[in-house]
Amino acid sequence: MPPSARRRVWRPGFALDLRLTAGQLRRGHSDPTYHAGTDGSVWRTSRTPEGPCTLRLIDRPAAGEIEASAWGPGAGWQLDALPTLLGAEDDPGAFVAHHPIVRDAERRFVGLRMPRTTLVLAALVPSILEQKVTTIEARRAYRLLLAKYGEAPPGPAPAGLRVVPDARTWALIPSWDWARAGVDGRRSRTVIEATRVASRLEATAAVANPEAARLLRLVPGIGAWTAAETMQRSHGDPDALSVGDLHLPKTIGHALTGKPADDREMLELLSCYGGNRHRAALLIRMTAPRTPRKAPRYAPRPHFTGRTL
Repeated sequence: MPPSARRRVWRPGFALDLRLTAGQLRRGHSDPTYHAGTDGSVWRTSRTPEGPCTLRLIDRPAAGEIEASAWGPGAGWQLDALPTLLGAEDDPGAFVAHHPIVRDAERRFVGLRMPRTTLVLAALVPSILEQKVTTIEARRAYRLLLAKYGEAPPGPAPAGLRVVPDARTWALIPSWDWARAGVDGRRSRTVIEATRVASRLEATAAVANPEAARLLRLVPGIGAWTAAETMQRSHGDPDALSVGDLHLPKTIGHALTGKPADDREMLELLSCYGGNRHRAALLIRMTAPRTPRKAPRYAPRPHFTGRTL
């Protein structure tokens, strides 16, 4: 291990499934900020308030500890924030399962915690890119943009990992590179609007979740779905239900009633989980059978080329 690495051993004192918890931060299998090693390790890059960081995590369940190694200017910050990142501030004990499928999932995934990065812009930008497009299109755009505008991670990071750009770099991406990545003007403008108030957005990490979500929605182009997808990761909000999602209401409806639901019906079905609606929805999604598809899948938009920037 290079001498520049900093190390911390953390004993959570509670059941923790490292991959289930940290994996919620992953934006698909091609996420250039996340790598799951064959040895059970989890690698994650981040741009902390003190600079870029590469983090490597290993679960030592027999010892009840997580071994963390970090490289880069942000290593100390990230190691200090490790408990928060891995759900130490989450309180699953306040959760009460009201449906058999939720109760079974809760028992099966006992080590699931809500991660909290406190890095708002880093969670917000990929959520914006995922607005009203196919998952394939959004995640390919994220990968292409980070390949060109992201930063090489410090330390011995696995090949392909990148550190997310800072706010200024996101704001200076030219229109033709947004287009080449398949990002339309509406989404690129929303990213730029967010970068203009980046410092205020980052400050919401210290604000109560409902107020933080409200402040996020003040940015033009950010609605309830985008705010929820961001809050789930940056704030570890167990109640940030992704209202407006194309598939989630159908999945929840089928799992709890045997028939698809819309947003209004989903909210009614999950009302008994107030304060933990995202947690309940996540547990259902992790265990529910695949929802029958009766509508055609969305196709990538015509302007999307997938070419290298």
